[in-house]
Amino acid sequence: MDDSQSQTPVFLTQSQVAELLRLPVRTVESWRLTRSGPSWVKLGRHVRYEQGELLAWVKGRRHG
Repeated sequence: MDDSQSQTPVFLTQSQVAELLRLPVRTVESWRLTRSGPSWVKLGRHVRYEQGELLAWVKGRRHG
């Protein structure tokens, strides 16, 4: 794999984020609506989460 492929961001849907974190989709949606969750982008009418930013957000919430 060359450098350009390793730097291509992976975008996840709200459902994919919920599945990855094993949470209800409604929880992910609530985070977005209250701006208390991971950062997201809106592409037209579609909401997407950049996988690297999501994982960094999760790591930042680690306790203990």
